[in-house]
Amino acid sequence: MTSHVEEIEEEEISKIEKGKGKDCHRGIETVICTSPTTVCLTQKLIAEMIGTYFLIFAGCGVVVVNVLYGGTVTFPGICVTWGLIVMVMIYSTGHISGAHFNPAVTLTFAVFRRFPWYQVPLYIGAQLTGSLLGSLTLKLMFHVTPAAYFGTIPSDSATQALAAEIIISFLLMFVISGVATDNRAVGELAGIAVGMTIMLNVFVAGPVSGASMNPARSLGPAIVMGVYDGLWIYIVGPLVGIMAGGFVYNLIRFTDKPLKELTRNGSFLRSASPKHKTSTSKS
Repeated sequence: MTSHVEEIEEEEISKIEKGKGKDCHRGIETVICTSPTTVCLTQKLIAEMIGTYFLIFAGCGVVVVNVLYGGTVTFPGICVTWGLIVMVMIYSTGHISGAHFNPAVTLTFAVFRRFPWYQVPLYIGAQLTGSLLGSLTLKLMFHVTPAAYFGTIPSDSATQALAAEIIISFLLMFVISGVATDNRAVGELAGIAVGMTIMLNVFVAGPVSGASMNPARSLGPAIVMGVYDGLWIYIVGPLVGIMAGGFVYNLIRFTDKPLKELTRNGSFLRSASPKHKTSTSKS
């Protein structure tokens, strides 16, 4: 009896994935979605929204808790929390949506033809929605004082904060490109590598700029809390740094692969030797 019920449930799930479902009230089959592509895209957007939500809830929430509860977490604890939540959400949703959680990353993937352009605004919308919901949750849960503000504000000059954001965003995208987009890398370690990069960046740039690296991470808290000081830094800095990081890694990848292939089959040596090339053509 149980196996029969399970078979029916699996059949219904299969129908939904194909874009069809059953109306239990009227006993007729209706179209829920126009195509499997729509269902798949919806799943990706939900994964991006949930992932970004928990990035804000855990990463920004630990900042609030640390201030409101007498510094019990400490700055190293904040850094570790950011690295852990990024790693956890990558392993949880990376196989569904790619685990971008960052509009600048999504845009860079599209520029380098590793992500379809038509999905870019949908992904960014899902990421911003997750950030706003996460920020709203923190605002409702805690009495957030100005000292416990969980957004990002330059601690010194805007120039210093902008430079820090560009550099750490560059490193983040360079690592992402290496472990997540290059088939020569060990893909299973992508979550650990990216999470540890986030942690290191927060250690270095956290006291300077807040170590955003992500426009969604800064926009959500700013909008919910109504604090817009230096917000442009956290839009321009990550975009410039992440785009540059992706460009540099792609430059390395494109110059490395042909050299290996040419050297492997000997054509590089033949092209470098005119005499050898002539003798080969004559034979």
